[in-house]
Amino acid sequence: MRIWLFRLLSLISVILFGVVGVNAQSDRLKVVVTYSILGDVVQNIAGDAVDLTVLVGADADTHSYEPVPQDSVAISQANIIFENGLGFESWMDDLYTAAASQAQRVVVSQGITAGTITVGDEAGETDPHIWQNPYNFLRVAELVRDTLVAADPANATTYELNANAYITQLLEADTYVIGQIQTIPADQRKLVTNHDAFGYFASRYGLEIIGTALGSVSTEGASGSAGNVVALVEAIRATGAKAIFPENIENADVVTQIANEAGVTVGAPLCSDALTPADGPCPTYLQLILYNADSVVAALGQ
Repeated sequence: MRIWLFRLLSLISVILFGVVGVNAQSDRLKVVVTYSILGDVVQNIAGDAVDLTVLVGADADTHSYEPVPQDSVAISQANIIFENGLGFESWMDDLYTAAASQAQRVVVSQGITAGTITVGDEAGETDPHIWQNPYNFLRVAELVRDTLVAADPANATTYELNANAYITQLLEADTYVIGQIQTIPADQRKLVTNHDAFGYFASRYGLEIIGTALGSVSTEGASGSAGNVVALVEAIRATGAKAIFPENIENADVVTQIANEAGVTVGAPLCSDALTPADGPCPTYLQLILYNADSVVAALGQ
């Protein structure tokens, strides 16, 4: 049923928006990116050399995203689609097929060693949140650069110079986070969040994941069951975790309930699966890395 719905949306899109879309008159490469964090990386490398469309925008949840007619238009006109993979965009295959797209699909998680969930009912399943380790996105930046150079040799120098500068910034951000996390006493490096989006962050920087409010790697269908809340409150008390962190893409009610019952601090909302709008704390991927680290240190390092 889902694929037929996408096909209907595609037909409606053509009727409403016409065959000529926003980017159709441009000779530049037409690039679609599935979510805002990856979109920012592509923008930094591509600059103004491509027409870029990001499907899932600021503060939006890619796990539970429902494509709209404009997405079909963008997909049908695209030359290249950059997507995360690892099950993050569960809707992408149907959307691509329904749009009858001929675009090159580039899964940026290719070649990256995927982590697994360590807590909750989904322990052992693949974790798609590779961006929470900037070293992973260094590899992604290289892949984006190489893909753009191959597709658009005329702008190769632009892509290569931009990628080199961006990779340097990623390395600097990683070094900063290492130094910040080391200021937290070792026995206080315990992380409790809304959903299981920070496994790569914890693994890279030496934190321990105690549990999550929703008990899930995905926000889709997760609701913070009473049983999970009780278990997490007990785990927080038993381990001495000092805080629990909400996220920018989810309601903080369950987190606040758990914090009250466990007697711990509610940390600043971490940026998990999306950037924030320009006036928020994480309007870019580099700022996301730095802000999350500073927020964790502020709550756990006291």
